[in-house]
Amino acid sequence: MTTKGTALVTGASSGIGAEFARQLAAQGHDLVLVARSAPALEALADGLRARYDVRADVIVQDLSAPDAATRVAGECAARGITVELLVNNAGFGTAGQFARIAPEREHDELMVNVVALVGLTHAFLPGMLDRVAGGVINVGSTAGFNITPYFATYGASKTFVLNFSLALWSELRGRGVKVLAVTPGPVETAFFDRIGTRKAAIGARIATPESVVASALRAYESDRGYVVPGRGNLAMAHLMPRRPRKLIALIGRLVTRQVADELTPSVAR
Repeated sequence: MTTKGTALVTGASSGIGAEFARQLAAQGHDLVLVARSAPALEALADGLRARYDVRADVIVQDLSAPDAATRVAGECAARGITVELLVNNAGFGTAGQFARIAPEREHDELMVNVVALVGLTHAFLPGMLDRVAGGVINVGSTAGFNITPYFATYGASKTFVLNFSLALWSELRGRGVKVLAVTPGPVETAFFDRIGTRKAAIGARIATPESVVASALRAYESDRGYVVPGRGNLAMAHLMPRRPRKLIALIGRLVTRQVADELTPSVAR
């Protein structure tokens, strides 16, 4: 198979990240798989090489580390890898009453969801612009469209992902580089097990990683800027933000309170 270039996927050990790796390999991309779990990454890489005859490199890195982006970029350079597509998928959420959540976990959440995402984009985007080709896919959430009591830091981090992505999409128009924000609702991953309750879906339909990634890759090819997989999620994302923001905050509290009531402060990663 002729390669379509190398895609680097963070959070590739499971869930949406692993599915991005599978679908991109099926399209003919070589892969760089980044996450904390070496065994899971190696197993995925072995499967991709065997099934799709692509190169699949593994970089084990905790993206909450301050120098994570520099380390990942340096390892790619040392291996002679040029990254044509960056998929910033890694992320995790905290839930519960903000004052009772461990500050260290909130800090790590922002390091992964925001700082590493920006750092990796800084690391690989200049080369894409020099080549007048390539792209960045950032995985956000429908939470990024709204105000999310009891998911305060998580929701705010995903608002950053959405606005950052769309700003870059606008900046880079006509320069040969695509940027896409993927903003799914709840997805069938380990998120709910780790957060401690499936009520974190807030009553929304839970999508499959396969459908979310397929929707994302179609939108990326069309250079749409952002995509909200699922009709119900699309309606919520576009209708709610048009209401007064304090009203949305109060409504959000009523909707998400069930999660806080069930949980002692917990994290999903």
